[in-house]
Amino acid sequence: MIKQYVNVFKLRIGLVIALAALGGMAITPGDSLPVWKILILSLTVLMGSAAAGAFNQYSERDMDAKMLRTKNRPFVTGFFQHSPKWLAIIGLLLLTAVATATFALNAMVALNIFLGAFTYAIVYTVWLKRRTWLNIVFGGLAGSFAVLAGAAAIDPSFGPLPTLLALVLFLWTPPHFWSLAIAYRDQYATAGVPMLPVVKGDQKAARIILGHTILLVLVSLMPIYYGLGWIYLIGAVAGGGYFLIKSVQLVRNPTKKTAMANFFASMLQLSLLLFALMLESFFA
Repeated sequence: MIKQYVNVFKLRIGLVIALAALGGMAITPGDSLPVWKILILSLTVLMGSAAAGAFNQYSERDMDAKMLRTKNRPFVTGFFQHSPKWLAIIGLLLLTAVATATFALNAMVALNIFLGAFTYAIVYTVWLKRRTWLNIVFGGLAGSFAVLAGAAAIDPSFGPLPTLLALVLFLWTPPHFWSLAIAYRDQYATAGVPMLPVVKGDQKAARIILGHTILLVLVSLMPIYYGLGWIYLIGAVAGGGYFLIKSVQLVRNPTKKTAMANFFASMLQLSLLLFALMLESFFA
């Protein structure tokens, strides 16, 4: 039962989104939040992400049924009934997140939580995913809004550091997801989803991934010029360098194995970056 709820609300992705929000909070100059406000920030961002994730699975039941990777999702198997009551649950979850953030934190935090959920659920899932390979490019804004939500909890005006971190999340999402799309290209093609490898082919997709990764790593180093120190630098260089190595290997040999290796490298890159950012903030 618990596994099904983790699946339908995409809580693994939600934890990454919540961590991005904490990164936005940590990188923003200003007075530290009390622990209870940090917990509310984390929880409301996670709730907004969960609402968007559940709507994504609710909307894509037909496509999920055609893919081996997703055919066991609870709306496909019938574990959860595909009925309007789930739309009410999803709407209530998002409303609770936005309202709680408004009253406990501020309206700018709430707005960015809403925009993140709207981007993933409506812009990515409903408007773009079935129409264009650019779907995940714009879908990547969902993570950027999470960063800005965290930053707004400290300072709603958004300085250069949280803006740069939001840009990092925006640039990170496409090579992360496109690597997975190369590994499962045949399944996306069967489901009729125009992911980049389906439309452009694996080799061209791999080159585009490498280009995005290079730009991502360069942008991830820019916070050094705005006051972040050696701890952040080590995390950014270590994670970014490993991601670049795997992206080059993917270009040389675009197979499922190298694509999945690049997918996991992207996870490591973001994790190291955010962990180093937290340490930098703590010791500062």
